[in-house]
Order: sequence, then structure tokens, then C-alpha cells
Amino acid sequence: MKKKRIELEIIALSHSVTASQNYAVVLGEKVGIRRLPIVIGNFEAQAIAVALESMSPNRPLTHDLFKNTLDVFKIELQEVVINQLEEGIFYSLLVCNNNGETIEIDARTSDAIAMAVRFNCPIFTFENIMDEAGIVLDNQDAVPQAKTNKSASQKPGYSRYTIEQLEDELKNVLEEEDYKKAAIIRDEIKKRTEGEVS
Repeated sequence: MKKKRIELEIIALSHSVTASQNYAVVLGEKVGIRRLPIVIGNFEAQAIAVALESMSPNRPLTHDLFKNTLDVFKIELQEVVINQLEEGIFYSLLVCNNNGETIEIDARTSDAIAMAVRFNCPIFTFENIMDEAGIVLDNQDAVPQAKTNKSASQKPGYSRYTIEQLEDELKNVLEEEDYKKAAIIRDEIKKRTEGEVS
């Protein structure tokens, strides 16, 4: 019997409640209210955040390098499938198309999600995994948005910077590969420029 597939989307990216040094990416059903929280490392969280925020690092991150390599060889990532859950660990597959041939590549789920964001491809799992690890929040608004929440994360110090100073600071933090700070500065620049347009 074929297992029922469920399409997911990224709902949030935040510090893990259970592991202080880690982050959690929260996936939600596209049709439904269940959430699938997955604990990931700091590096993978940054890799996902960079792609979500459409940032362009000075040097390609590992996931960017892998995407560029697949692009050069004309291999398309069609979908990511979170296909197993064993002892609290999620397992995933990158489902690729190479000249009409379907290839499945084993991947850590955090890496698979980072690749899915870069290829803008769907993420799927199965009903049995959602039954085992999915949660329903009493208050759906309790989950922060995946993209940076401006009011919550805005550092008051940046409000005193000029646009030129912000752009210089953005260049500096990108060189240092501090993408969290870069997202905050970028949001401050965007807020100012959108204000000028309106």
C-alpha cells in the first residue's frame, strides 16, 4: 500500500527550546494545521536563513556550491522527501532529475531543506511521520514567521545609522559571514527605502 504524501512548507526558523546550541526549523502542512519541528545545527540554520532572505554571500556556502555543481551538470533537484524517522532522527532524500533519469540521494534533513530553499522545490513527508512527530499548536500565531521579524529582532543601535553607514556595515558583516546580523541590517535599509518611496 502506497503511503500518503504530505507537502510541507517552512513556517519558522528559531532557537531550539530543547537544545540551546541548536536551532529548530518548523515545517507546516500546506493543507492542514500540523507542524513538524526539526532540530538542526547552527551552520545549517544559517544556510537556510541566507537562502530564505535571498542574501548573496561574498563566497559560496557549501549548499550554494552544491547547487552550482548540480546546475553545471544540468541535474535538477525536483523535490525533497523526509522519508524516515528513527529514534528521533529524521532521514531525507534529494530526488533529482538527470536527463530524464530519477536519482535519489540520501541527505541529512537539515541539508535537504537548505537545498530545497535554493532550488525552490517542494518538501514532502508521509502521514506516518506526521502522526508520530507532528504537533498542533493551540495558538497558531505562537510560531514566528520564517523570515526575520523586524520588530522583534531589530537592534535599536541601527536606527541611528545613516543609509550609507548601514550599507557599509552590511558589507562588513557579510565579509565576516554573520548572516543573522546582515538580515537585521538589510531589513533596516529596506524599511527606510520603502518609507522614502511611500
